[in-house]
Amino acid sequence: MSERRILGGVALPRPAPAPDRGPLDDAFHDLVEARFARVVTDDPVLATYLGIHAWDDRLPDASRERILGEIEKERHHLAAVEALDPSGLSASVRFERDLEIHNVRRVIFDADVVRRWERHSSGIDAVGDALFPLFTRDFGTPAERYAAITGRLENVPEHLAAHRTRAVGPQVRSWQELAIASARDLPSLFGEILAAAGTLGLSAAEARRLERAVEGARVAVAEHATWVESTLAGGTDDWALGRERYDALVALRAFDGLDAEAILEIGLDQLAANHAARAAAARELDPNAPELEVVERIKADHATTFDEALGEYRAAMARARQFLIDRRLVTVPDDERVEVLATPAYLRRVMPFAAYFAPAPFDRDPVGTYIVTPSVDDDPDAMREHYRASISNTSIHEAYPGHHLQLAIAVRHPSLTRLFADAPEFVEGWGMYSEQMMREEGFDDGPAFRLALATDAIWRACRIVLDIRMHRGELSIEEATDFLIEHTRFERPNASAEVRRYTSTPTYPLSYLLGKVLILGLREDQRRRRGGAFSLREFHDTLLRNGSLPISFHRRLLADEARPATGGANGIDRAAARR
Repeated sequence: MSERRILGGVALPRPAPAPDRGPLDDAFHDLVEARFARVVTDDPVLATYLGIHAWDDRLPDASRERILGEIEKERHHLAAVEALDPSGLSASVRFERDLEIHNVRRVIFDADVVRRWERHSSGIDAVGDALFPLFTRDFGTPAERYAAITGRLENVPEHLAAHRTRAVGPQVRSWQELAIASARDLPSLFGEILAAAGTLGLSAAEARRLERAVEGARVAVAEHATWVESTLAGGTDDWALGRERYDALVALRAFDGLDAEAILEIGLDQLAANHAARAAAARELDPNAPELEVVERIKADHATTFDEALGEYRAAMARARQFLIDRRLVTVPDDERVEVLATPAYLRRVMPFAAYFAPAPFDRDPVGTYIVTPSVDDDPDAMREHYRASISNTSIHEAYPGHHLQLAIAVRHPSLTRLFADAPEFVEGWGMYSEQMMREEGFDDGPAFRLALATDAIWRACRIVLDIRMHRGELSIEEATDFLIEHTRFERPNASAEVRRYTSTPTYPLSYLLGKVLILGLREDQRRRRGGAFSLREFHDTLLRNGSLPISFHRRLLADEARPATGGANGIDRAAARR
């Protein structure tokens, strides 16, 4: 067995040798590890999110030149992996090779065909994203984390200047407007950092250095915002991907053979079906009241303050976790942890409801982060989006058995290829599947909860329709916002923030409900295949331990077309990961 590669003080995992080990298996793993090391070394922020902390005080080179160089390096890596003769690989490594090719083709398409990075200054969000894990996670000592935060803050002026080199053509106005809003919000994070640092007993020199770094970052953010504002006059409103490129992206996503037309049909069918389900739940609650009146009544059942609502999110999450254990629906690891926090101000316009950040796989004590947005633009009606029936549904989706449990298990797999897989139709689809499965099994299965379930499914059906139709150029932002409000009854600020998010993430919004439909299909196929031996727990455990894969790859594993690699002696060993 070859010695494990060390990167930034962390021993990288490698799947144990397969029983049918091929002569090219090690060559494949060497290529994967070399790419992983390159990508992580070039992106210190990604390294932090993964739990590799050697470069926590640095920011990546954000320049146009570096991105173009990365595209060429990815092309070379793809060619090297494709050149490996599959006949020289074990069955499990052939599977990994196919997944690696899928992953890298996606990366190249996004960077070289979609090229959003040329049309939008994402620098402000990049700064916030670089500070967020250092501020919210509890790895290392507080002094170490704040020294890293200070280092990153000191690099903000250079980092933002590098972002400006990407703009070689008209910038998309709606995206730039979001960047301007983020620039107004980001200093609040700086303020939170300074306030928290004041309680840590930093030395006078450390405190002064942090204060100077914050002030320099504030000035750089303001200068960058001024530059972004200067791009609006010559900007463009052409953000749609267009039919040809959209269809190409759908094909690359490997949606189990579905094209955009078939996916749109699923969205419309699901929209109608869930409207019918919501109407039925409303009739159960009050057969004499109009459906939307009942919906508004349910939304009025919420806590008085957001802090109280956060407590209710935590309580719902704990109840759902215990339900999974009591009913033996899935294996819940003893050592997983998740924290629930208010969404930082700089993220609220792009994450208007809730979101989840996975545990860092290489941290000694990984913890997931579940964020909930208090309001968008200080909307006085914002608490209506935190109504109690919705809190139950959202906590299932984001925590148990949704994103947190799925990703906390996925990051334990020793495959670096799987760690880098981009498959939102499984990740988001699992979250939505979890919502339905928990109701099927009897968790919070009253009519108010079923109404919330149907309302959320209507929202995700709208995402399918809007994702496709907006990027084909068939709907404007305002038309899409009206459509979303008509079907979901969202407050306008939340609906507007949602739709603006869709403009910059083609094929991601449709992944939620489409993924749920595909996972339900996998379940039925497995039920037919296993007959009386089918076990819901075994089905769930198999999906989760195989990682965040595209549905078509999960289908191959379930059909036993390739054996999944097991952790064995070379899995992620958190106790011994650092030297």
